[in-house]
Amino acid sequence: MILPIVLFGDPVLRAVGGRVDKITDKVKQFAADMLETMREADGVGLAAQQVAIPLQIAVIDVREVEERPSKMWIEGQEVDPSAYMPMVILNPELTFGKEKVVGVEGCLSFPKMNADIVRFARVRCQATTLEGGKWDFEAEGLLARALQHEVDHLNGVLFIDRMNSAAKASLAGKLKRLMRASK
Repeated sequence: MILPIVLFGDPVLRAVGGRVDKITDKVKQFAADMLETMREADGVGLAAQQVAIPLQIAVIDVREVEERPSKMWIEGQEVDPSAYMPMVILNPELTFGKEKVVGVEGCLSFPKMNADIVRFARVRCQATTLEGGKWDFEAEGLLARALQHEVDHLNGVLFIDRMNSAAKASLAGKLKRLMRASK
């Protein structure tokens, strides 16, 4: 089922998601609906807050973005990220590398807006899978960026919070219109 995506100005986007302690059929269906919603909106990631449910659930699928490659390692061995897509992560925790990179980001809750955002080049993600198992992997490229973006959402942080002041100023009019539209 396609879920409505909430836009900037909706207070649920600032909510810290509650932990998912039990994986029920309802949680699995919600994750499936999130994936369907993300695909329909042509996104590479979606957090539960973006569909008005403040939980620690995010979905990611970077397979279709060939011009922005991703790398992934499990137990120190490089693996093909596409073999692990789409990815559903519950209660994710990130650990960051040292190097930072600038890259263009957009957000489904901010239609037709994007900006250069500084993110860590490499991250380690520890999370629970939809089957109840444990994930522990590292990522670079678009996958690392998407993980940071979605985990920010799960903690009530938006990509505009990561913009430099010039980027935010250039989008001020669009942000005000979005805020008015969401009321």
